[in-house]
Amino acid sequence: MVGGDEAVFARVRSFFEPMGKTLYYCGGSGMGLHAKLSQNLIIGNLLHAFNESFVLATKAGVPPALLLEILNNSAARSGLVAAKAPLVFARNFETHSADQLHVPLPLTSLSKQLFQEAIAKGYGEDDICGAIRVLEELAQVEVGSGESVGSS
Repeated sequence: MVGGDEAVFARVRSFFEPMGKTLYYCGGSGMGLHAKLSQNLIIGNLLHAFNESFVLATKAGVPPALLLEILNNSAARSGLVAAKAPLVFARNFETHSADQLHVPLPLTSLSKQLFQEAIAKGYGEDDICGAIRVLEELAQVEVGSGESVGSS
């Protein structure tokens, strides 16, 4: 996702091609960034939806590995992501752009609060999927083991 002068992009395109499968020219300066931030917004919100579903299913007694298999064989598969960035880098920079453009992002605001809660609890060096730990604590269940916290 690239923004800037289209003629300059055309001249330097070959230098960008080794960096990714597909290049998108998004328009003037900053438009590539807006496209990337919008993509990140979706990924962050989907991550929290998956976290909630795993905590709920685990608390109900569905083994996490089974739920993952089910999701991998359903329409939800398109939303599964492998996120390796530390939580401290997942602080929804998208909200700054939305504030400037006067675009309300209520779902993203909640996601941002959950990321910030995870960071405040000391999970900031975990990968982005570590945000599930906040929900696990609230529900008193550990998705990794599938057992309620404090049960034997």
